Amino acid sequence: MTRDAAVAVMIAAAMVLLALLVWAWWRRTRRDSGLTAPVGDVPADASTVSVHEALYVATTRHGEPLERLTIRGLGYRSRADLTVTTAGVALDLTGQPRFFLPVDRIADVAQATVAIDRVVEPDGLVRISWRLDADTVVDSYLRPQDASARAVADEIGGLLTPTGTEQ
Repeated sequence: MTRDAAVAVMIAAAMVLLALLVWAWWRRTRRDSGLTAPVGDVPADASTVSVHEALYVATTRHGEPLERLTIRGLGYRSRADLTVTTAGVALDLTGQPRFFLPVDRIADVAQATVAIDRVVEPDGLVRISWRLDADTVVDSYLRPQDASARAVADEIGGLLTPTGTEQ
């Protein structure tokens, strides 16, 4: 095979691979198009417990940290401000409206080590499990930048009542 033919084969293979990646992402966005995040502001009577700078990593199916969901506004990694309030958790992602998770939608909070394309030191991520709707629980992963994952998880966990948590 000549050098030109080998280059042509490599370019064709790269184009096919890119087309497959675009097609897979398109199918994923169509699959998840009915899922919506709780957009809204913090209730006026809630007081702020803490505010943290964080890196939003992903939202996945509950218990499946490698199965990214493409929920509108939560499909891509982003810098974020995480606000823990007495009424729930607000998440401000760059360029997106504020997402607010009321306490009654938060099923569990814990630490994690891996999610999609992010692997960190043991328990370096905060995993918030929350109810997308009555039947669907999802996990959102955050990497705190100004506090330990343990401290942030404990703050959020302190909002949950023993009857409101899910194991």
